[in-house]
Amino acid sequence: MDPLQALPPAGAIQLFNGRDVNNWTTRAGAPAGWKAEGGVLHVVPGAGDIMSRETLGDFFMHLEFRCPDMPQAKGQAKGNSGVFLQGRYEVQVLDSYGIAIPGLGDCGAIYNQFAPLVNACRPALAWQGYDVAFRAPRFQAGKLVEGARLTLLHNGLVIHNNIHLRGVTGEALDEKVDQPGPLLLQDHGNLVAYRNIWALPLPPEGSKTYEPRH
Repeated sequence: MDPLQALPPAGAIQLFNGRDVNNWTTRAGAPAGWKAEGGVLHVVPGAGDIMSRETLGDFFMHLEFRCPDMPQAKGQAKGNSGVFLQGRYEVQVLDSYGIAIPGLGDCGAIYNQFAPLVNACRPALAWQGYDVAFRAPRFQAGKLVEGARLTLLHNGLVIHNNIHLRGVTGEALDEKVDQPGPLLLQDHGNLVAYRNIWALPLPPEGSKTYEPRH
């Protein structure tokens, strides 16, 4: 099944409404300078990173992105952006199509921490999807007892399976890992586009989400 255009379930937060950037700010809290057209959110190079006004703890998120065609560019200069979960943990966005063994900086990597298990990239200009289940760090009596964990599907393929993150990644919004945080999208100077961004907050552990039938 194609993972694109997945509909948000009941209770999901529509992070991008498809019409404008009113729900987004810069890192400093100023109005976002990116452009929304026809249901698509476009990076405006030089406008800076943007982040959602909503903050998230544990969540499932769906997001779709499109990298520009930059045939002369190489490496980190080729359709670069990033998706920062809670503003702290970067999932790389890059045109890594055709790379046999993806590395720590390729598309789908947890930047400089974990390379994708497989390269699930589609070619430049094709829409692609990320689906991520994120579990925030756990604390007891104010002490960190377990770091963040995530599972990530890229275009329907598992590329990270319940991994334990090694702390925040570079260029994190902050290191307040005991608090919820926004979704942050990176302006790396390339014309990357996003659409269909929503998140479903997950219930606290131990809560009852349904009544079993007997």
